[in-house]
Amino acid sequence: MSTHTTSGMHEAIRKKSEHATDAAGRGVDILKDLHALMIAEDFRKDVHDVYKAALTMGIYPYRYLRNLDVISPEEQLTLAKSQVAVIGAGGLGGNVILVLARMGIGRMIVVDLDVFEETNLNRQALCTIKSMGTLKSSEAVSAVAAVNPGVKVIPYEIKLISSNVEQMLAGSDVIVDALDNVPDRLVLQDAAQKLGIPLVHGALAGFEGWVMTIFPGDTGLKNIYGAQEESNNTESPQALLGAPGVTPSLIAAMQVMEVIKILLKRGNIIRNRMLHIDLERGSFNEFFFDVIDSPKSTTIG
Repeated sequence: MSTHTTSGMHEAIRKKSEHATDAAGRGVDILKDLHALMIAEDFRKDVHDVYKAALTMGIYPYRYLRNLDVISPEEQLTLAKSQVAVIGAGGLGGNVILVLARMGIGRMIVVDLDVFEETNLNRQALCTIKSMGTLKSSEAVSAVAAVNPGVKVIPYEIKLISSNVEQMLAGSDVIVDALDNVPDRLVLQDAAQKLGIPLVHGALAGFEGWVMTIFPGDTGLKNIYGAQEESNNTESPQALLGAPGVTPSLIAAMQVMEVIKILLKRGNIIRNRMLHIDLERGSFNEFFFDVIDSPKSTTIG
């Protein structure tokens, strides 16, 4: 972006900004979506660029006003500058994608080769009657655009394999595992380890689900599923116990929170342990893994 274009866009943002009050009556300078869209069109830029410029100037996109109590303008800018890769756009992935978009993640890589079919309607947030037969990754693009035009989505309509995974994930700050089978999860973890990118794992079966975050150097998924050779014949827990809509909604929310904590360097990361949730029993249980020279959990900040 040229200096002239940058200064002109900044001036336009300043002119279109307004002073508003949040729910607690505190004053803040904001930029409404309508004006952000107009500025983006005038300067032939993405709304994503307008949001980032506004936040740099201390002007809060109005859509994020209810984030302000827990996410500072500087942190909101960090989210806007971040790239998250979501592998799988089904039950977990669809929910993850939409919540990340509402939180203001700047860029998302979405990888999924499948198309929607009728049995997806019970739990997959991107699935509608009208989307039957359409690619899940393509639907993610249009769904996010309808929710937050300030988020860029780069879809990959291919199967994740060891020969292509690193290229797709490169440049991401965090990877979200929203897959439904163990062999692909292990391929994903190996790629994340090689690239040095944190991986947020989530899985579910029936009314139960679990979440853990894996940093480079962690044993991670092998603590749960064993090695690749041991996992090739593992029956999918979802196939045995089903996937009711309530479970992916909760597990996806937990995964998004892990992403936010990693990006903002705050909070207690679910690392070297697994958080298991049983919705029917109303129980949360932690399973710790024995790790040499590594903490059982990671506090950032």
